[in-house]
Amino acid sequence: MALPLLLAAASPCAAENGWPRQVAGAHGAITLDHMPQRIVSTSVTLTGSLLAIGAPVIASGATTPNNRVADEQGFFRQWSDVARQRGVKRLYIGEPDAEAIAGQNPDLIIIAAAGGDSALRLYDQLSPLAPTLVVNYDDKSWQDLARELGQATGHEAQAAEVIARFDARRQALKQHLALPPQPVSALVYQPDGKAANLWTADSPQGQLLRQLGFTLAEPPAIPAGGRSMGVRKDIVQLSGENLAAGLNGQTFLLFAGDDASARLLLANPFLAHLPAVQNRRVYALGNDTFRLDYYSASNVLARLEQLFAKP
Repeated sequence: MALPLLLAAASPCAAENGWPRQVAGAHGAITLDHMPQRIVSTSVTLTGSLLAIGAPVIASGATTPNNRVADEQGFFRQWSDVARQRGVKRLYIGEPDAEAIAGQNPDLIIIAAAGGDSALRLYDQLSPLAPTLVVNYDDKSWQDLARELGQATGHEAQAAEVIARFDARRQALKQHLALPPQPVSALVYQPDGKAANLWTADSPQGQLLRQLGFTLAEPPAIPAGGRSMGVRKDIVQLSGENLAAGLNGQTFLLFAGDDASARLLLANPFLAHLPAVQNRRVYALGNDTFRLDYYSASNVLARLEQLFAKP
């Protein structure tokens, strides 16, 4: 079912009182003299949360277009229709471009602190152009991220509204789930069958599952160098002999994957001895769930209801 487009960008008169305001960021606090009206998001991950709270995003970085997670612009499919309706411009694909960002004349630039869509290396070039806020998204739920972005953009009320709507739906769903055997391994399975990224309890995916009553399996040991993507806390990389050892849940929940991904995992001979595989307890939660925002998290709820709702 299609999600509502939610909130249009608010006008200045809709802002909370309190300008100028100081906003804490992962690279230090910034001062905003007025409610931002021209926000540039250098992180395709953060753009979805900004759109969900009605923040006036005028342009965004993008990922590789025309694949299972992104549309023809490189915007994530779960919110690409909203971006199109709001007239969000694509800045660049992948590699951050300071000139393209400057050309948008932003009054707030938002950068991810880590991850593949981080433009942190351009901070010194961008911060003289406009207040530049560095945001961590790997250590908090999307709700906490929405609150943080709401405070930074003057959209606190809109963030609270979106969160309340989602949390009410989540609480209702929790009462109607018949959970599969626990604990679960929540992972992104690589198509070549040689590696996986395991979501930790710090990840938004792990937090959402725990809020719904799921128990996350702890791998027997964090492999040396298993923490991936620099300082990120949300993923443990599993490969080689660590793959089977790290997937010790009784049920597997596949993020960023579809039913074809589940079939590939079930057919992997090196995982055939695992209880979840032997009992065919491998469930795909959708291609759009590698990065959680309001839109993709809502799709996760719909998929879990489809899979595990009580009769």
